[in-house]
Amino acid sequence: MNVEKNQTSSVEIAGAFSAMVNAIYPVSKEALDYVTKRMSPVYIQKGSLLVSSGQHCDHLYFVVKGVLRGYVQQGTKEITTWITAENELVTSISSFYQKVPSIENIEALEDCTLATIHRDDLNYMYTAFPEVNAFVRIVLEKYYQDAEERAYIARLTEATGKYHRFINTKSHLLNRIPLKFIASYLGMTLETLSRIRSKITYSR
Repeated sequence: MNVEKNQTSSVEIAGAFSAMVNAIYPVSKEALDYVTKRMSPVYIQKGSLLVSSGQHCDHLYFVVKGVLRGYVQQGTKEITTWITAENELVTSISSFYQKVPSIENIEALEDCTLATIHRDDLNYMYTAFPEVNAFVRIVLEKYYQDAEERAYIARLTEATGKYHRFINTKSHLLNRIPLKFIASYLGMTLETLSRIRSKITYSR
């Protein structure tokens, strides 16, 4: 894992995480103090893997800065399964909760600043700070909503409809993600995506 050069301070990371938590579900000062004390900063460079397939992922990550994607490998082909950016939580869900090897890779698409906490600390917080359960429930609800959106896109048969759906949900990431990863996420070839984008641009 390569280290990012312009590192965000631990104070800034803690502040960003606290703001995200309170925006979702207010928790006690004691809970925030505990989690910010137990969290560690992680800095990775563009192109580096945060998690590799086959590894156990025992940490939950908060994205302070940057964009990441999840992907699975099928032979020589990489299939992008999700894309996320600032103020989101990232992990290999099955590995984190079931304690099994990750089936996906998590790659930084930009230089990234993250904060990470271990599964054991999170489990402790469930008991010590009951309000954390409500916060995590809301986060998991959003995760499943995102998973449902990905499943919906996968079921669409018309490529232009897939791209319009992506624009409607992730337009803020359009200029930050290489087209090949967007095409993979949408389940189409790069040539098809380029053709759709050209038609949209020409029709404006």
